[in-house]
Amino acid sequence: MLLGLGWVTSVAMNQHFEDLDRATLEDKIHLIQEVGGKAISRPDLQENLDDILHSHEGLFVSIYRGGKRIYATSDLKIPTETATTMGAGPQTQSVLRWQNDGHEYRALGALLPSTSAESVPTTVWVALDTQHHAHFQRQFHSTLVVYVILATLFSGMLGWIAAHRGLAPLRIMKSRAQSVTSNKMGERMPVEAVPVEMADLAITLNDMLDRLQEDFRRLSEFSSDLAHELRTPISNLLTETQVTLSMARTNTDYQDVLASNSEELQRLARMVSDMLFLAKTEHGLALPSRERISVEKEVQALFDFYEALASEKGLRLELVGGGSIDGDRLMLRRALSNLLSNALRYATPSSAVSIHIQTHASSTSVHVTNHGADIRPEMLPRLFDRFFRVDKSRAHPESDGAGLGLAITRAIMEAHGGHLSVTSEAGVTRFSLEFPFGLGGNPSNQVA
Repeated sequence: MLLGLGWVTSVAMNQHFEDLDRATLEDKIHLIQEVGGKAISRPDLQENLDDILHSHEGLFVSIYRGGKRIYATSDLKIPTETATTMGAGPQTQSVLRWQNDGHEYRALGALLPSTSAESVPTTVWVALDTQHHAHFQRQFHSTLVVYVILATLFSGMLGWIAAHRGLAPLRIMKSRAQSVTSNKMGERMPVEAVPVEMADLAITLNDMLDRLQEDFRRLSEFSSDLAHELRTPISNLLTETQVTLSMARTNTDYQDVLASNSEELQRLARMVSDMLFLAKTEHGLALPSRERISVEKEVQALFDFYEALASEKGLRLELVGGGSIDGDRLMLRRALSNLLSNALRYATPSSAVSIHIQTHASSTSVHVTNHGADIRPEMLPRLFDRFFRVDKSRAHPESDGAGLGLAITRAIMEAHGGHLSVTSEAGVTRFSLEFPFGLGGNPSNQVA
């Protein structure tokens, strides 16, 4: 930009000098034409020209008649052969430019009024030595080069300072990011201490760190819970096998041990299968198949399966409403089975476990409700975590679950594009499945 500005200034200055020189040449030609018009003879013309031109330094005048120079203020040779057709006024002529002995000259010519009856035209040429312009321009260019160099260095230094100070928030964010480790994930970017232009970046990075911290916490808890869940059946298998091998046993004893080991191995197989299913959902599980499903028929099939268990505990199974969804039949049945078995496990004896199906304007919802002890509010957000149990003392030994049922149910709902929620108050616990029409609803069954 500085060089461009210098070039524009130099071109404008050179054009200004050319305009000044042309104006000076035209003024001198007019003066000479006026003197020539008043002269009565050639000696009179020469005398008058000497009087008015002797004090004009750097001005050269030559007068030609019929190609012969009849007057000249110096021996300077003006290249008149390059001139265009001569006119009476200098405004119609182009300024001649040439160099001689290191000097640059500009000249302009015109016709003089005839001083006698002769028909031969008289031509006057006026030239200017532009050395003073060239000297000024050289000084200007030298000054401009020095100024550009100094301005470049100064602006470069200011630019470095501005960039250094402007990037200081990024260096702070870099140091904060470098301090984040697996043992120290509480560091956050200073949103208030950075410019507005970087505030969005800081907020985004903080959101990312929050997600990573939450995922890392869940992963740590999952690893701990997984080790605990696997340790118990493996220890049982190992202990029972070692005791059996410690002395000779009868065939019946061996069969009993193998049957017991088979139960533990089946439990381990179910746990590994459930963990594999959850791992797939974390990478975007697609529905294996999609079909129109009548939810009330699936619920009725589950009621037939759990009827014996409900009767044993003195519980009633109730179905209210109806509706359809588009989804995977086996996955839907598994999600409902997890919620129904959970409701039967914790329901108060002689109460009812109900499933209420509703079709709304944009979704189909399924509510599984049971009566029993309330779940503490602080426990509700963690109900769908893997291996999480509200009852840490495992007060229900009849259950062979590993704490993965609700996590699997949430994964199934996410695969259907739906939502799973829970409420627990006043002795009533309700799990709600929401299937949107976009992926799981049936607008043909809408009700007001």
